[in-house]
Amino acid sequence: DLVKASFDPQGGNLVRLELLKYTDQNDGAHNVLLFDRSAQRVYLAQTGLISNGGVTLPNHLTPMNLVPGKTVLEAGSDSLSVVFESPEVGGVKLRKTWTLKRASYLVDVTHEVINAGSATVQPQLYTQLVRDGNPPPGESSVYSTFTGPAVYTDASKFKKIEFKEIEKGSAEIDKTANDGWVAMVQHYFTSVWLLPPNTPREFRAAKVSDNLYSIAMVQTLPALAAGASHKVEAQLYAGPQEEHKLAALAPGLELVKDYGW
Repeated sequence: DLVKASFDPQGGNLVRLELLKYTDQNDGAHNVLLFDRSAQRVYLAQTGLISNGGVTLPNHLTPMNLVPGKTVLEAGSDSLSVVFESPEVGGVKLRKTWTLKRASYLVDVTHEVINAGSATVQPQLYTQLVRDGNPPPGESSVYSTFTGPAVYTDASKFKKIEFKEIEKGSAEIDKTANDGWVAMVQHYFTSVWLLPPNTPREFRAAKVSDNLYSIAMVQTLPALAAGASHKVEAQLYAGPQEEHKLAALAPGLELVKDYGW
């Protein structure tokens, strides 16, 4: 009821998110597009698996199958789940479930990792936001607001990262923590990956390609014996910078609201 979301079966990623309650301030005939993949904008939410043994596992580039099911939130329903399943890659299958909820910009994302091979594996799961380094269209010439990645940990608190810092390889962020989140910030809106509390995680900022950057969290999963499976929960917030609602989701999350200068 709040968004129109588009997913790509390549990786089962969220590649377009239209905010139905917000009109584009530069084009009154259209709604705000937060996530997009077009000639004008690249801004995506991606997840996938990494092997600590150098073996390729299902990741954000792996072709996946959409499990048949409803794609519209029906009257009387409070949630809608969209499920993607990967083929076996490196002996591992990944089942990814995006659950969108009525009256909420918070999406539950469940990753079920299945060891379909004959050897024990211990993959890592990454949740990342990818965006070009361009400012939002129609940015004011009177005041300036921050556009780019941000990281929060209890130890270092809130830290904004300039795209040029990632470009130069000089971004200074905590490498690991048991708490915190990563975000992509622009005027009025934000996207944030959240993990359960007390989950050890690694933070990574990287240049993906020319004028394309990522901010990610990586967590190491338990070792999975042959035939075993493990579910991992994460949440993605993608919507307006409503500071009181953001503050209720995670410590320091209200700090993404930038009033400019």
